[in-house]
Amino acid sequence: MTSRTWADHLPPGIDPATVDLTERVSLPAVWAANWRAAPAREVIHDPDEGWVTGEELLQRSEAAAGRLAAAGLVAGDRVLLSGGASADFVVAHVAALRSGLVIVPVNSAYTRRELSVIVDNARPRAALLEPAEMRGWATELDASMVVSGLDIDLPDGPAPALDAMSSGDPALLPYTSGTTGTPKGALLNHGNLVASSEATRLAWRRGPDDRLILCLPLFHVHGLGVGLHGVLLSGGSAILQRSFDPERVLAAAADDATMFFGVPTMYARLARAPGGERLGALRLCACGSAPLSADLHREIAANCRQTVLERYGMTETLMLTSNPYDGERRAGTVGFPLPGVELHLDEQTGEILVRGPAVFDGYFERPDATAEAFDADGFFRTGDIGELSDDGYVTIVGRAKELIITGGYNVYPREVEDVLRAHPSVIDVAIVGTPSPEWGETVTAYVESEDDFDPDELLSYAGDQLVAYKRPRLIHRVDALPRNRLGKVLRHELKPPD
Repeated sequence: MTSRTWADHLPPGIDPATVDLTERVSLPAVWAANWRAAPAREVIHDPDEGWVTGEELLQRSEAAAGRLAAAGLVAGDRVLLSGGASADFVVAHVAALRSGLVIVPVNSAYTRRELSVIVDNARPRAALLEPAEMRGWATELDASMVVSGLDIDLPDGPAPALDAMSSGDPALLPYTSGTTGTPKGALLNHGNLVASSEATRLAWRRGPDDRLILCLPLFHVHGLGVGLHGVLLSGGSAILQRSFDPERVLAAAADDATMFFGVPTMYARLARAPGGERLGALRLCACGSAPLSADLHREIAANCRQTVLERYGMTETLMLTSNPYDGERRAGTVGFPLPGVELHLDEQTGEILVRGPAVFDGYFERPDATAEAFDADGFFRTGDIGELSDDGYVTIVGRAKELIITGGYNVYPREVEDVLRAHPSVIDVAIVGTPSPEWGETVTAYVESEDDFDPDELLSYAGDQLVAYKRPRLIHRVDALPRNRLGKVLRHELKPPD
């Protein structure tokens, strides 16, 4: 079973045979060319500094690259990078990539233990980190590392050869979220980054006039890759916001912004915020990182006058599918493959398998995990279970590892969650399997709800809409579901009350 062709995403008049997603070798080379061509163009808005132009980014990144080289770093060295959204962060990121260094994005909220896992595996030569406490940990973990804040407060030196990378050179080493185990480093090369950004440039009609409201964390490929990388490739600009605040987003939307990228929890707050209709002024609102329910999709359309474009990607593959810019943005689906992406479902399990120029080559120094992740034809096993409509739209119905097998029947948590979320007393819900000697696993619901929540009423409600084996047999009320910073539920942290 195959999905519809990615050519359906292309703007009118573009021949698919002429599309070469890797013609431009590296993102930093494209960025530098854009800034030289329009040096006075406003590119990055820092909450404290104001607007930073292309000429300023060229000069500041070249100076930062010189300081990194003077500290002994050479192309191929790995560099930890963390911090809030700022011009200094962008300059450090750009300088490292222009120098051929490999950036290891780090969540600035990590504990010392979490940072140590990445340091042990990535063996970085340098660390550009905020907050200051994290710099102290880095020094303790490896005293040989060059450690600095995002301002790269190091001695000056001449810049090395810049923008000289080939498409196969490593560029980014993000670590998987570790929601189900030890994080693994997904080594992405310059060609991967270019291909993904070029695909969304074409599919979403991104261009120099676009101004993106960017409040997603920049340690994740959503904010960094889909957001920052994509807008810089297209010659556009970004309004950096250090945290998500509905009023600030809506104010920017009513001003001169053109795009907003967010996660479902952000859109839920925007849909219920005073003046939410201001979001309708934007030409594109995209959503990813976690499933957007069909009900929330409709609520945003009604209250914000905006039809959100849901898409799908992964750390290892970058962007994979998207609802169309022109055409039906179908609620509950993630659209169909983006340019360059081959996608099909495993005939036996329904797992989504993908191949294309944005898909990584493997996990850093983990040949065992890499071999397990690809099939004999070179398709990456996403671990997501999907369904395809007759006209090729992809719906993600669950994770292969989250599949619950109860009494010999397969239960996909998302289906049950979508049913229970429609109950008026349920704010949100997560379905997991609890070990059972009788059933193998018991379908268990963790419910975030109002105080007057009645479990028996919810069980009755589920019984009206789900076959018996899919209905939760255990229900636990929680004040809040555990989530990572992108709103994804951490199922492994769900434990029954004492």
